[in-house]
Order: sequence, then structure tokens, then C-alpha cells
Amino acid sequence: MRTIDASVEARARQSLGRGHGHIHALVASLLGARSAGGTLLDVGCGAGDLWRATHHRFRRCIGVDAVRYPELPEEIEFERADLDRDQLPLADASAEVTAAVEVIEHLENPRAFVRELVRVTKPRGWIVVTTPNQLSLLSLLTLAARGQYSAFQRGGYPAHLTALLEIDLRRIAAETGLGDVEIAFTRWGRLPFSSLHYPAAIAALAPRRLSDNLAMIGRRCA
Repeated sequence: MRTIDASVEARARQSLGRGHGHIHALVASLLGARSAGGTLLDVGCGAGDLWRATHHRFRRCIGVDAVRYPELPEEIEFERADLDRDQLPLADASAEVTAAVEVIEHLENPRAFVRELVRVTKPRGWIVVTTPNQLSLLSLLTLAARGQYSAFQRGGYPAHLTALLEIDLRRIAAETGLGDVEIAFTRWGRLPFSSLHYPAAIAALAPRRLSDNLAMIGRRCA
């Protein structure tokens, strides 16, 4: 088993391996709309929340993370990796779907990371990446008031390293050979400088501005 630097494990554990249900529901919806199935590779799998939201679609799940959390379901085949330093510990074209939910913002080199996601995905397979939405009203107001995006303030460092805009994700998708690209939003966002969230019906009117997180999905072309 690979050894992981203690500082990397400490950063990984800041999230407790859990993500927000609205993000996993969005990923599940995007994959369902594409009738995705087969093997799911969950990169940055945490405690397995994506598998819980999508397991009915897949026959197998491989999880990769710096830490194996005790809540990770036993049926997930786990591989340990430092996603900043290591290649993904899988052969080329290993999975029909490769997902990285709230992972890319924790890494130093997002382009190298997406190239790895593409490498381990089968031709015509799907890659989905989610990250905080820097163009939300909350994030833009926080940037104007404090000079930092909402999810990238001092308290989030060094767990959150790399802020990506929607255009950055589209450019990375084009550079790494992804086609049929779609950007989608959770339609779940926090009111600026409040602990309250917009009602779903309100967020649906302007999802780019009223969603805390977004997803990019694209198909490996070859």
C-alpha cells in the first residue's frame, strides 16, 4: 500500500470525507440523464457518499483517496493515492465513468489531474468534476468585500488551493479531449453573509448566481 505524507492526510481529513447531498444529487442526475453504468471510479471518494447516491446505476465502484474513512462502504474497492504527487493507481481505460466530487479545488495542478481522469476512463466514457461556483452571488460579493472567493478564504486554506471559474473548466475540457461538455449547477446556494439558503424554486431562476457549486461533465472522445 502506498504511504501518504502526514500533511496530505491532515488536509484530506478536514472535510471528514463527506460532501453536501445536493452536489451528489446533481452528479447522479447528470449520469442518469446519460444512462451511465458499468464501473464507477470515484476519485477523492471520501466516505463514499457518491456511491450511496448512484450505486443502483453501477455494477462496481473503485474509490481513490489519501485516506480510507471508516464509513466507506466495504463493497468499494479502495486505492490510496496522493492526488498531487501520484498517478492514479489504475490502468488506462479502467472505468466507464470517472468522477471527482469537490476534489479539484484541493489540488495544485488541475490540468494534470483532469488528464489523469481522462486516461483512466474508457473511450466514450464520462468524466464529471464538481467544484465551488466562483460566479455565485455569494462568492462575487465576498470577493468584492474581502478580496477572496467565498470558498477560498483564509479559514479554508490550505485545504482549498485552486479556484476555478466555469470558463477554466471548459478550457481544461477542450485541452484534455473532452466532448459533449455540459456545465450544471446545484441550485442550492447560501444567501450572502447568512446561514440561510435560497429556496430551490428561487435558485432555479438564476442557477449560475444562486448555486454554491457546479459540475462539469464531458465524454472522452477517443
